[in-house]
Amino acid sequence: MFQHNLRLLPPGDKVEAMKSYLLFSFVVLFSFLSLIFTPLIQARIGVGVGTGKIQLDESLKPGTLYQLPSVTVVNTGDEGGEYILDVTYHEQQPAMRPDRAWFTFQPANFNLEPGEAKIVEVMLTLPIKTVPGDYFAYLEARPTATVNNPEGATIGVAAASKLYFTVAPASVLQGLYYRGLSLWNQYQPWPPIIIGAAGILVLLRLARNFISLNVSLKQKPSVTDKPDNEK
Repeated sequence: MFQHNLRLLPPGDKVEAMKSYLLFSFVVLFSFLSLIFTPLIQARIGVGVGTGKIQLDESLKPGTLYQLPSVTVVNTGDEGGEYILDVTYHEQQPAMRPDRAWFTFQPANFNLEPGEAKIVEVMLTLPIKTVPGDYFAYLEARPTATVNNPEGATIGVAAASKLYFTVAPASVLQGLYYRGLSLWNQYQPWPPIIIGAAGILVLLRLARNFISLNVSLKQKPSVTDKPDNEK
């Protein structure tokens, strides 16, 4: 139709008509592509943490459980997604690397809508034979999946808190002692039933030992008694 009308125009008007047609086609194509790709362009994935640095001033003891300062994770993007807090390291850090298994995060993973924040509790459990020295790690928050990317394969954004701590030298016996002490403190106050049961067991053990001692004393012959053949 356009080509038929173009033939009817004078030669000078054909050029202007062709320019107008090309411009109109470009505008239509651009509008169509904008409708397709605008949601993808506008969707921004983001993450932030409320604490940039965590440095423990006191030296930590092997075999002990420590409740570290919590880390607040914020979704700074404009689409919801699943997030985690994990342990990562600097490629050539001089300090020793704490093992990932030493850390427990609660919750382990969580959903955040745009602008929403979550407080993550961090527990550090030092093994009894922890090598003394200076340690460093990143407590890194990152999205694992989003609304537009449920698989999370190409997500590359992250934010991290720097963690510094020092482990003091200790023997294995000291490590066992500190582990028991930290467990005791962690689960305080102990339920009254457990304390009562432990007290009853101790009393029964003492009573049993006392009865056994009395029986042995009664069965022991007196030094004043003599056999019949010596009378």
